[in-house]
This record gives sequence, C-alpha cells and structure tokens, in this order.
Amino acid sequence: MSTTTTVTVEAPQTAPISAETILRLFPDIDTTSTSELDGHDEEQIRLMDEVCIVLDENDQAIGTASKKICHLMTNIDKGLLHRAFSVFLFNDKNELLLQQRATEKITFPDMWTNTCCSHPLMIPGETGSNLAECVEGVKRAAQRKLEHELGIKKEQVPFEDFHFLTRIHYKAPSDGKWGEHEIDYILFIKANVDLNINENEVQATQYVTPESLKKQFEDPTLKFTPWFKLICNSMLFDWWSHLDSGLEAYTNEEQIRRM
Repeated sequence: MSTTTTVTVEAPQTAPISAETILRLFPDIDTTSTSELDGHDEEQIRLMDEVCIVLDENDQAIGTASKKICHLMTNIDKGLLHRAFSVFLFNDKNELLLQQRATEKITFPDMWTNTCCSHPLMIPGETGSNLAECVEGVKRAAQRKLEHELGIKKEQVPFEDFHFLTRIHYKAPSDGKWGEHEIDYILFIKANVDLNINENEVQATQYVTPESLKKQFEDPTLKFTPWFKLICNSMLFDWWSHLDSGLEAYTNEEQIRRM
C-alpha cells in the first residue's frame, strides 16, 4: 500500500517558498494520516499519489499536493483547492457520452457523470502560468485520461478539436472523509470514438440526448456526481443546443463561475 503524502508550495516563476508557507496558507492541514485508505482498491490507492496543482481562488498555482491530500474533507474545509477538468464528448448525432464511475473509485463511486472528469497533474505539458497555457495543459490531461479511463486513443480526440468553454469553482462532499474542491475547466469535443473501458475506473457507459438525460434526472434510483448536476442545471443544455451553431459565443470565457 502506498503512503506517499507529498506536499510542496511554490510561487509560479519565482524562487520556491519555504515549507512553512503551507502551514500559513492551510493551517493544520493533514499530510500524514493513511487510515482513510484502508480497505480500498490497491490501484485506486496508488492513484491517490498523483500530484495535483494547488490553487488560490483566482486559479493561480500556489503549490502541489497529492490527490489524497486534496480530496480529504478535513483539508478541503481548511481551504485546499485544486485544478480539474470535465470533458463532454458528443458523437455525430450530438449525443453525450456518460460514464458510471466504478465501485472501486474512492470518491463518488457508482455515480453517473459526464464523459471524463479528472485533474491536470504537475507534470510537463499539463501546467501553465496563464489561462491559455493552462487550457493547453488540461487538454493534454484530457487526452491522457480519456485513454486511461475509456480506452479512447488520442488520434480520435485531437488536441485542436477540444473547445474550452469556462471554469467553475465548486465544493462538494462525497462522504464523511472525501470530497471535491476544484476550479474545473469545461471542455467540449465532438468525435466518434471506440471504447475499451478500464473497469477499475468505469463500470458502464451510455450515450444520451438532452431529453433522455432530463428523464434520467427524474429517476430516484440513478445517482449523479454533484459537479455534473451543477453544470446540467445551470449551463449544459444551452451549450448543447448550440453544439453545431453558435458554440463560439460560449467558448474561452475568462471569468471563473462561482458555484
């Protein structure tokens, strides 16, 4: 079982900030406890060591922390915020591809959500010092995770075919231990793709129309991730209706939407 709990804080394009800074920014942050992962799937535990990009509320990178540290509610409640992305992939019939998260997932298991939701990491190509560079970074991260989760090859989702719409800042608990606090980059792409799902990540997929998705929201037996419902209840259906005409009016929004 992995127990790495790396945390670093550094200012973009400046000399590294001292280790004491993280305690000033996030007092009493939990960086050492490992018991929260007891009993979980070994592969999902391993992925909790991935290094996320820690942000201030204006989406400026102020450091890094492991995925585990970023998703503990005790740390989220102390203000820890990280960068994420949500991909909405549509086929040539303008149907949206949904996935149901695997039971093995540590956060939000078994819930239906948009095509792919994950994080750019502190690795070459997925970071940035301004909005344009950050958008490029999340597009590369999206290609990486679409292949990891759904087996979609990069050639079927070309970098230049992703459309960046906006960023949403939201916080949502998963259970008593885990949750999300993210600035989430929304990406649209229209592509016909071949799926080879990673069952440790995804247990089912389906394509939906706006009408069929609205009906599913009325079914109390179906559970959806909070960020997906937020996006659907506020903006998705309007964006969707302009997928083939007028989408450019909704792209490259600079303002962060606070939700």
